[in-house]
Amino acid sequence: MAKKVMLTAAVTGAGDTIQKNPNVPVTPKEIAESAIASAKAGATVAHVHARDPKTGGISHDVEHYREIVDRIRDSETDVIINITSGGGGDFIPSLDTPSAGGNGTDIQIPSERHKPVGELLPEMCTLDCGSTNFGDMIYMSPTDWLREQAALVRKSGVKPELECFDTGHIHFANQLIKEGLIDNDPMFQFCLGIPWGADAELDTLLYMKGRIPENAHWSAFSIGRNQLPMVTQAAQLGGNVRVGLEDNIYLKKGVLATNEALVDQAVNQLHANNIEIMTPQEAREAYNLRGK
Repeated sequence: MAKKVMLTAAVTGAGDTIQKNPNVPVTPKEIAESAIASAKAGATVAHVHARDPKTGGISHDVEHYREIVDRIRDSETDVIINITSGGGGDFIPSLDTPSAGGNGTDIQIPSERHKPVGELLPEMCTLDCGSTNFGDMIYMSPTDWLREQAALVRKSGVKPELECFDTGHIHFANQLIKEGLIDNDPMFQFCLGIPWGADAELDTLLYMKGRIPENAHWSAFSIGRNQLPMVTQAAQLGGNVRVGLEDNIYLKKGVLATNEALVDQAVNQLHANNIEIMTPQEAREAYNLRGK
């Protein structure tokens, strides 16, 4: 019997990618349609952020999320919805106002970050497990704030995907589990290749994999050119996988991708290694997710 993995399509993210690839979806309609197309190409999960339809930048507006989720749920595509709970965590240092942050700083408190998840109740949500240097920006997720967020997610019945951008994040995720803030078998995601986080290397992946609880499930992805190679590597080591324009805008060198093309390539790679893709219902049952 072929091994099965859960395949996530991260369809848009919040990064400055829309000027680099016109296929990055921006409006709620475009984001929903891209999620649906990814599901039809074989994705088990659609991971969504909302963008401001006018600027293309990050949006925290619950109504933008609501339109995305409603459009996906109203479609005939049975795909698991995974909403980001990362929210406003961007801190841009400024020499003029170092304590307040400079232009582009965007910070939300835990209850604000949780609001789209709490109101729309997707089957899954991400939970970033620590602060990190993210290029020239600092992504801020203080430990007490994360405890508060984890408690809110637990109360909602949504399954958190514990996003770990570095090894210390695994340590803190394990602490959340120890404190009873994460229910059932935990689900980790190793986020690799982000400057200046954990490298997208085999030894890094093995190290992170070896430091999660025995009953935990895990997934891994890499940004950029290592995205598709990481699909095969993670799946062969027993993990779930993720692709999408949030993390990588090219199908191959010089060829701009679409979400469905990245999903299709991932499916082909997995099938070539005798690895099948879970259906959404199979993943719901395997990972104890709430119903559609």
